[in-house]
Amino acid sequence: MSDDISQDGAGSDVRSRIDTTKPHSARFWNYFVGGKDYYEVDREIGDQIKEIFPGLVDVAHTSRRFLGRAVRYLAAEQGIRQFLDVGTGLPTADNTHEVAQRVAPDARIVYVDNDPIVLTHAHALLTSTPEGRTAYLDADLYDPEAVLRAAAGTLDLSQPVALMILNTLGHVSDYAQARDLVRRLMAGLPPGSHLVISDSTSTSEGMIAASDAYNSSGAVPYHVRGVDEIAGFFDGLELVEPGVVRVPDWRPDVDGGDGGDGGDGDVGAVDAYCGVGRKP
Repeated sequence: MSDDISQDGAGSDVRSRIDTTKPHSARFWNYFVGGKDYYEVDREIGDQIKEIFPGLVDVAHTSRRFLGRAVRYLAAEQGIRQFLDVGTGLPTADNTHEVAQRVAPDARIVYVDNDPIVLTHAHALLTSTPEGRTAYLDADLYDPEAVLRAAAGTLDLSQPVALMILNTLGHVSDYAQARDLVRRLMAGLPPGSHLVISDSTSTSEGMIAASDAYNSSGAVPYHVRGVDEIAGFFDGLELVEPGVVRVPDWRPDVDGGDGGDGGDGDVGAVDAYCGVGRKP
């Protein structure tokens, strides 16, 4: 096993970058999916939003299960052995490398985030199989070329890569800029690579109200977008069936048989859409 990390996650310089006075998206999401890595300020805004829009809890859980289905599909059916997970967030159960390496023990995964709270927990993302490899990069989505250069230390960018950007692009306020960042990342990957995206959407008044409440809390804003805008991220790619759909509806039968998917059969309308596209 060969594991990399950009710096010591336990360092005092990293801890000093963590602001516990304002809600934080990674900690807030961790609270919603049942984790333990959050502060009181995150729980407070989480409970407030549950009152406004309880459906956001379903968004969090179904989005996580979509990650598992997408990774299993790519590893098992498309033979993808390399994953670049940008906007990693806090580790929970069934992280990208765990799902991928159940199918393909030799899979290589690079996690990318520039968040100090994620960095302090990055060791949990580095438990690779002996045959595979994992790495964590303290890098910025806003510099795609630097991300690709650093990822090339672990991944072979001449071979197909699955680019995962889940529940992250909403933090890029300008839609044109968000599309450009995705385009630049995909431009550095070869044909046969795949793009995997999920994000919350402005598909109900409740979700819009929840987004407004979160953005008023002092946290880094997260902008919900229309379904057509989510679809726009896949321009130039070949969409995998069933296309851009609500996260519970993306290939719900793709289950690895390990119990990790959980199923979304009892979930109603979810204000989050996703898709997987292949670079021709």
